[in-house]
Amino acid sequence: MKLTILGCYAATPRTFTNPTSQVLEIQNHLFLIDCGEGTQVQLRKNRIKFSRIKHIFISHLHGDHFFGLPGLISTFMLLGREAELHIHGPKGIKEAMTLLLKLGDSWTNYPLVFHELHARGSVLILEDEKVEVHTIPLDHRIYTNGFLFKEKQSPRTLDIGVAKRHGISMEQFTAIKKGADGISAKGEIVANKELTLPPPRPRSYAFCSDTVYKQDIVPIIQGVDLLYHESTFLETESHLCERTKHSTARQAAQIAGLAGAGQLILGHYSTRYKSLELFRQEALGVFPSVELADDGKVFEL
Repeated sequence: MKLTILGCYAATPRTFTNPTSQVLEIQNHLFLIDCGEGTQVQLRKNRIKFSRIKHIFISHLHGDHFFGLPGLISTFMLLGREAELHIHGPKGIKEAMTLLLKLGDSWTNYPLVFHELHARGSVLILEDEKVEVHTIPLDHRIYTNGFLFKEKQSPRTLDIGVAKRHGISMEQFTAIKKGADGISAKGEIVANKELTLPPPRPRSYAFCSDTVYKQDIVPIIQGVDLLYHESTFLETESHLCERTKHSTARQAAQIAGLAGAGQLILGHYSTRYKSLELFRQEALGVFPSVELADDGKVFEL
């Protein structure tokens, strides 16, 4: 699992910082999460192949989280894309995107599939044999979701050395990989667990975009390996949280602690502060494993 931060600052873009966008590589998927202005430039800077993006997840319809989407859709067309592009986002995102395409008479030459979200509870929005994605209902000024990405349990793997010691024929390997017991050269049954190795523990990532402190999300993200949680303010400006529906670094750390997260990543910083280290130090007072997002930074599990 690999997370690349394309942008992680609040509000307006600057020459040296970008609004929210990130790319998650998980089980051969390349998911784009939010798409603030400048996202496609950041994709190029980080040498991420446009063609590998099949699904885009938009948390909410504030400009610093989706104003880069129309341009990216257009660029896909100019690059001759043919594969489907799936966009998961709040109700209204289809109307917004298709209106721009209509006014510019620039309909895509590839299938553009919208999956509009409106549920107030957590729902499963994408699933295949390796990965599932759930929404994380957040509390912001408009309808907003975070997203939980979870690997599925992979099957046990064949231990070739043990199989050879028991004289297990190669013809049995496929069945053993699917869970069958083996038959040794002596005709004895060898249990599947003896012939296979346990798979690695599935990993998970939670993206919690703009939100006021919301303890309700803890059961949804319980035990998550990697948690990105917005931290717009420091505690000195906590009085702004309720009005703006944002969180402090300390509040993000409290959520991480309650959820038993493996690691917390802070982001969506207000640009009023002179040092990002202030955010990390504040969060470390509550939670022991804290990292700072920054444009171009990569996190790997």
